Amino acid sequence: MYKDLFTQSGLTNNEAIIYEYLLKNGESSAQDIEKNTPLKKGVIYLALNDLIKKALIVEKMLAPRNPNVRNKKKIAYFNPEHPEKLREYLDNQENVIKKAQKNLEANLSDVISNFNLVSGKPGMRFFEGLEGIKKVLEDTLTSKSTIRTYIDIESIVKYINDINKEYVKKREALKIKKRGLVLDSEFARKYLKDYHSTVTDTKFLKKESVQFNTIMQIYDNKISYMTLSENNKIGIIIEDPNIYLMHKTLFDLNWKNAKSVN
Repeated sequence: MYKDLFTQSGLTNNEAIIYEYLLKNGESSAQDIEKNTPLKKGVIYLALNDLIKKALIVEKMLAPRNPNVRNKKKIAYFNPEHPEKLREYLDNQENVIKKAQKNLEANLSDVISNFNLVSGKPGMRFFEGLEGIKKVLEDTLTSKSTIRTYIDIESIVKYINDINKEYVKKREALKIKKRGLVLDSEFARKYLKDYHSTVTDTKFLKKESVQFNTIMQIYDNKISYMTLSENNKIGIIIEDPNIYLMHKTLFDLNWKNAKSVN
């Protein structure tokens, strides 16, 4: 009756069968459960132990209830806890999953790097929306070297100004340096006048000689792109040492010929 509900709440099939049996029949021994469910003794004891660990049932050592049993040695009887405990267990599992997700996000870049290295294939991840853009930016916070970037200042200010401010605070705290190539304009010069110079070095490219409306970041064998517009906010991360080396080399050539801010 409730088995599907219990399995959806995170119990295994065997745990759900036993938990439902105990809720309906109250205090029972493993032998009682074996007689009245399709489960075998071995899996019953495993499931009972797991239900105890999950705080959904309790174990008591009592004398046998069957008066015909000669051996009066105490045996284990199991009682279900109040069903509210199932909600507590589910809440706890939700917190465990959230923590696991956070840990995965923090380490996913390294895991993907290892996969790409073994597979020999460029890794590509695609992101959409403001949350996706935030993830693309925050991926650079793992950078072990100076980030090289082509920057579309006006798009950043227009579409992700708050996200970028928070990102720069984190980057500054981590002391991750960045070199930025920006299209020369009055707006860009005014914006960059006092822009986090301790961790950001900026140079200008002549607007008439080059055009781009995408933000590119080059770091740790990765290239990331962010395209920002009213209707579309798209990010891509490509991980490949050869693609990285090509863009790093081209950036350094452009950097050498670019005009300093001051």
